[in-house]
Amino acid sequence: MRLALNAWFWDSPTTGTGQYTRRLVEGLVDLDQDLVLDLILVVPSEREGKGERARLPPSCALHPVSASRSNLGKVRFEQAAFPTACRRVEADVAHVPYWAPPAWSPVPVLVTIHDLIPLLLPAYRGGPLQRLYTALVTATARRATTVLTDSKASRRDILTELSLPRERVRAIPLAADHRYGPQPGPNDAEVRAAYGLPDRYVLYLGGFDRRKNLAAVFAAYRRVGDAVGEAHPLVIAGRLPAEDTEFAPDPRRLMREEGVPDSFVHFTGSPPESHKPALYRGAAVFLFPSRYEGFGLPPLEAMACGTPVVGSEAASLPEIVGDAGILLPPDDAEGMADALTQLLRDDSFRAEMGRRALERAAKFSWQRTAKMTLAAYRDAQD
Repeated sequence: MRLALNAWFWDSPTTGTGQYTRRLVEGLVDLDQDLVLDLILVVPSEREGKGERARLPPSCALHPVSASRSNLGKVRFEQAAFPTACRRVEADVAHVPYWAPPAWSPVPVLVTIHDLIPLLLPAYRGGPLQRLYTALVTATARRATTVLTDSKASRRDILTELSLPRERVRAIPLAADHRYGPQPGPNDAEVRAAYGLPDRYVLYLGGFDRRKNLAAVFAAYRRVGDAVGEAHPLVIAGRLPAEDTEFAPDPRRLMREEGVPDSFVHFTGSPPESHKPALYRGAAVFLFPSRYEGFGLPPLEAMACGTPVVGSEAASLPEIVGDAGILLPPDDAEGMADALTQLLRDDSFRAEMGRRALERAAKFSWQRTAKMTLAAYRDAQD
């Protein structure tokens, strides 16, 4: 089987789609021991170079096509250059690993829609051009042979919002990268020292847009901070908003409004990917009260490191966390505070939840993701 993959995000490994694309390709290559899958990554020509070839698995090939980095250039790549490339390389199946399938294709197309945030959450719909793009990819997604998504919750959203037949939409869960594990790394202490962190703390790691619900993080911590703040400060990891807006409220303002003392909170800024495992492993609890996640990778990464999760029961999070964490309504700050108190004061309970976290995380793997995705390719070809 010859597979053409839209690799627009191949050289953006810090983005969600870039990580998904790379981990999926690596999983497919590891799975394809008999070399029955001919994998071709279609990339913009200006990004094709020695660095990209060095990071390419040996059983894959790059097919560069002319495309600019502008928004219009991206749309042209998705809607014209990519399907044309599929024909030129004589692909059997095409896969677009993000929500942008072409309106026309010479071969069956699979598209991965990670979530429907622009349709479900009004604050995320953007301006006229973004809404026009959402309308375009919504229409083209209905023409795809198969729609893949990351969770059963997102599958339900897609079936409802896009009115697709159930048999055309498959939920294939993602996984944490192999670097996330419970064994301390050689640089863990050095990483935590660089941020001025103690041996144990409560961690939030993620974005700061409104659906992440940082107000609940501070509301929960305010209720326990006086009792645990010196021994277990709150660590907020992520790139702080450039401006304090309704869409992306500044967490420092939210902290002050909730009355959490500055001395109890550490803001690390945006840590590099290589630092994240050490931050998770050093945390006594991972706090994640998000209102909506298409999959929820940060809680899974925390669990893979053996760190208990306290979070919300919204959207896909119950599928990911299961009984390996404590999930509550997104605005139940009092309940989250009670969970934090129990985990921070009861060592045996925290150890049991850490054990459950590891067992739960082990159920997710990129090998499993690749195997299920390869089966979808074969079914689409048939």
